[in-house]
Amino acid sequence: MIDPTTDDERRAAGMATRREVLGDAWVDRAVAGTTPFTADFQDFITRTAWGDLWQRPGLARRDRSLLTLAITIALRHWEEFALHVRAAKNNGLTDEEIGEVIQHAAIYAGVPAANHAFKVAAPILDELRGTRA
Repeated sequence: MIDPTTDDERRAAGMATRREVLGDAWVDRAVAGTTPFTADFQDFITRTAWGDLWQRPGLARRDRSLLTLAITIALRHWEEFALHVRAAKNNGLTDEEIGEVIQHAAIYAGVPAANHAFKVAAPILDELRGTRA
């Protein structure tokens, strides 16, 4: 279990992890888009998801990326899936490993979900490789 820390420490750790995993550009856009209506939610996910969950020692970041890809496919959360394809690359996953996650999800989350996941992931992976299919 993680040592208890103050909200400020959790927020700082969460923001650092969020930037490492998602990239500065994405986090800067998310922060810039924060409104009074969404401010509490942004603070919550920074402290809780990124400051607590992604900081836990039980799984490496690449493993958390594998899980996050599979879960977002299963739930058909395509914008979040696309975001986490990029995060998975930042966490060391190869294109082939991302493809294996999608293929594995075909059995457990459904072929239509996996089919769509390949369509979402392919242009992102092409862009990150600097190529266009």
